[in-house]
Amino acid sequence: MDKMNAYSANITNAIPVKFKATLKLPQIIALYIGSVLGSGILIIPGVVAEIPGPASLLAWGLMTVLVLPMALTIGLLSANYPNIGGVSYFVSKAFNPHIGSLIGWFFTMAVVVGAPVLALTGSGYLCTALGLGDIHRLLIAIVILLVGLFTNYFGLKITGQLQVAVVLTTLIVLIVTISGSLFKIKQENFTPFMPNGWVSVGFTSTILFWCFIGWEAVSNMSAEFKNPKRDAVIGTIFSSVIVSLIYFLTALIVVGTHSYGLTLSDTSLVYIIKNTFGTLGAIIAGFAALFICIAPAIAYIGAISRLVYSLAENGYAPKPLSFLSNKHNTPVGGLAFLAICFAVLLAVFSTRIVSMATLVQIPSAAFILTYIGACAAGIKLLKNSRFGTIISYISFTLSLVILLFVEWTILYPAIIAVLWVAYRLLSKQSLGVKDLFRRKHY
Repeated sequence: MDKMNAYSANITNAIPVKFKATLKLPQIIALYIGSVLGSGILIIPGVVAEIPGPASLLAWGLMTVLVLPMALTIGLLSANYPNIGGVSYFVSKAFNPHIGSLIGWFFTMAVVVGAPVLALTGSGYLCTALGLGDIHRLLIAIVILLVGLFTNYFGLKITGQLQVAVVLTTLIVLIVTISGSLFKIKQENFTPFMPNGWVSVGFTSTILFWCFIGWEAVSNMSAEFKNPKRDAVIGTIFSSVIVSLIYFLTALIVVGTHSYGLTLSDTSLVYIIKNTFGTLGAIIAGFAALFICIAPAIAYIGAISRLVYSLAENGYAPKPLSFLSNKHNTPVGGLAFLAICFAVLLAVFSTRIVSMATLVQIPSAAFILTYIGACAAGIKLLKNSRFGTIISYISFTLSLVILLFVEWTILYPAIIAVLWVAYRLLSKQSLGVKDLFRRKHY
């Protein structure tokens, strides 16, 4: 246990001091919004409207309420335990570093697949708008990922400023689109209100979960908040309100203008933007999709590059991955790891061996397990706060319910776990089986 306690001190004290606190509240809010308000808004409102009909608005309303405890759990943990390890660090502190590192790899490998999917979604919409082909889609996706990699190489101060600009552009386009479409809403489009019963509303709520993940990404940047104790929670509340309103109002105009069904569902927002902006609508829609996908790419790449650094510093990843830029003090090792993984994923996609539909589903279970780990850590670490404990329990329960619907995607985290064990064995490191369920002392 003495060895474990020494290791604990290394995690707690050594890592954060290497990164400068540069992020202020506006950048933090932009990072939160950019992480959560992703490609889902382009597709999900129209797709889910087909399942329960206009009653999908009930599911959206329900999720905007239920997502707040999840967001606040991550926000409170970030406020009280700021660290570049993010969720991995929270779990390490609540339980032990072995479980924490495994959760960290679940999150890392979820983003390894998720970020290219984001990039391909944004580039796909732009190519459709401009009449470009598959090769252009791949090239634009590469540019999106390079933007995320290079902005994070130059440091979070520049990344935060760029994120503010990207998020503001996205919000302006969405607000103008929503405002311009409200007068086109017709009452008859809300009847029959619930053609497929209450069960369809419940099922829809599980799908909407994916629109509200992203809070965990910013936790990896909490060590670089100027005032994490205050800004992590305030940033969470502001961003969750903005994101929830944008999602609900978008769903409202999709249903109210009946911009779903047949060939419209997976392009409903683009269809609405075209109608709102007239002849320039297609181009505006394409570039809006591009901005919507760039924002989360920047946030997730920043989060995972820091997480990979943290894992490597503490022996759960090869040491070269902890390399830092001397000039910008940024995790170059983590960024290089992501660049290699992205190149492999895009190469696989270009061969059509794996379809886009499959790529979208692959990281699902890994993301949920990351949230389960965070919420379990919240129950432990926030026990001195009745409010923190309650919202952690609510979030933990919700995450467990969602996990029941992951089906075959549970194989992905299972493979990650096997590789994690293999790495520990090959590097002749203890698996920590004796301490796996023993809480560490800090």
